[in-house]
Amino acid sequence: MNAAIIFVLLIVLMLTGMPISISLGLTVLTFLFTMTQVPIESVALKLFTGIEKFEIMAIPFFILAGNFLTHGGVARRMIRFASSMVGHWHGGLGLAGVMACALFAAVSGSSPATVVAIGSVILPAMVKQGFPNRFGAGVITTSGALGILIPPSIAMVMYSVSTNVSVGSMFIAGIVPGIALATALGFTTWYLARKHDYPRLSKATWGERWKAFRESAWGLFLVVIVMGGIYTGLFTPTEAAAMAAVYAFIVTVFIYKDMPLRRIPKVLLDSASMSAMLLYIITNAVLFSFLMTSENIPQAMADWMIAQGFGWVAFLLVVNVLLLLAGNVMEPSSIILIMAPILFPVAMKLGIDPLHFGILIVVNMEVGMCHPPVGLNLYVASGITKMGISELTIAVWPWLLTMLIFLGVVTYWPGLTLWLPHLLGKT
Repeated sequence: MNAAIIFVLLIVLMLTGMPISISLGLTVLTFLFTMTQVPIESVALKLFTGIEKFEIMAIPFFILAGNFLTHGGVARRMIRFASSMVGHWHGGLGLAGVMACALFAAVSGSSPATVVAIGSVILPAMVKQGFPNRFGAGVITTSGALGILIPPSIAMVMYSVSTNVSVGSMFIAGIVPGIALATALGFTTWYLARKHDYPRLSKATWGERWKAFRESAWGLFLVVIVMGGIYTGLFTPTEAAAMAAVYAFIVTVFIYKDMPLRRIPKVLLDSASMSAMLLYIITNAVLFSFLMTSENIPQAMADWMIAQGFGWVAFLLVVNVLLLLAGNVMEPSSIILIMAPILFPVAMKLGIDPLHFGILIVVNMEVGMCHPPVGLNLYVASGITKMGISELTIAVWPWLLTMLIFLGVVTYWPGLTLWLPHLLGKT
């Protein structure tokens, strides 16, 4: 009964337009002072120990690295490389946009950052070449969501913080699904472009491709530093994030010389502001999950589901529906921090692999970022394209349908997620 009241209160507060972090904080305080016997001292202790995790430090560093790369010319060089490789196929610049989003996702860790960096460069070029505005917007809005599936990913760090699953293992688990989804979105783009006979670029020579690769190599090398460093055990994911931030700074300011020194304080300030917002949400979510656990709610849910005869197939279907509905009212970091600690114990009781469950949650978050009313990517793309949210919603539906089919595949084919971690001994 208490659980139902607390969730209703949280939803009501969010529907008033109150920020998620404040809604969570007020819900926790109400619960604390009116419905539970948990001592205030233990809550205060949990508040400090809950956010004392070393992995949380990866979040501000990845945000800083992403901001340096977004403000620099790394995205432009990646687009040039992608265009030289796939621009001559049906869909030309659209396909290059999908590939560039996948490449930028592998260095930024953020979905909105990917949409801004790639979209602001490639969308005007697509319109100029004769593509409909809707087609370009659909490609970039959905392909930008690869930013949270292809590692390094801030959403994966959030899941790891919530469930104590290894960040490095989550990153490894995201590689194959990330490439698979990028391929599926690319196929959808190619099919629609071929059907409507959209323009394509002339085929680049191998010399032009090599030149484009050389120019983008400094940015692409960041993937090697982060993933190679984590896999070889050279440094932890948090240390990799710090290395990524320093490397992105050096590449943007001193190698590519895309950013004057006077702009650095603004990038640092923007990163600090975003990090503070996320850390405040994390703090309140840690308290929320602590109180839920102290009331034995996740365990009671697990026992009830097992008593009802729920197997892992039915449970994962319920999880997908729940997360897709949550995506209508909340942004991804909040959903992961609230839902993961509650659903994770049930998944473990049903024998679901924690890495498979984590990737399933991240793919749900991707879908949520591309549909209204709170799809972050829609709002970012709306700012770039000057299109309304309703028009963008219509524009993204073929790719959104592809993502939903892919979600079904990820949900019921654990091997897609677990093959690489098993191969590398990361499970």
